[in-house]
Amino acid sequence: MGFFSDKVKNIDAFDVALIKLSVAAFTLFVITIWQGAMDWVHSVNTWYFLVAFVIFAIRPVYRSYFK
Repeated sequence: MGFFSDKVKNIDAFDVALIKLSVAAFTLFVITIWQGAMDWVHSVNTWYFLVAFVIFAIRPVYRSYFK
């Protein structure tokens, strides 16, 4: 854990934004080239993705704006 905590100290908000964008771009890339992933995304109810987004976003939003 010490290795990662030393490296994380050098990351600022712009780096975090770039990491998020790179993950989103890679996800779109995988969905585009892998037909099975595309079929799964289309078969899942859209509201499940919204619920997952809210669950994943609660802690960062709380820590950023309310703490």
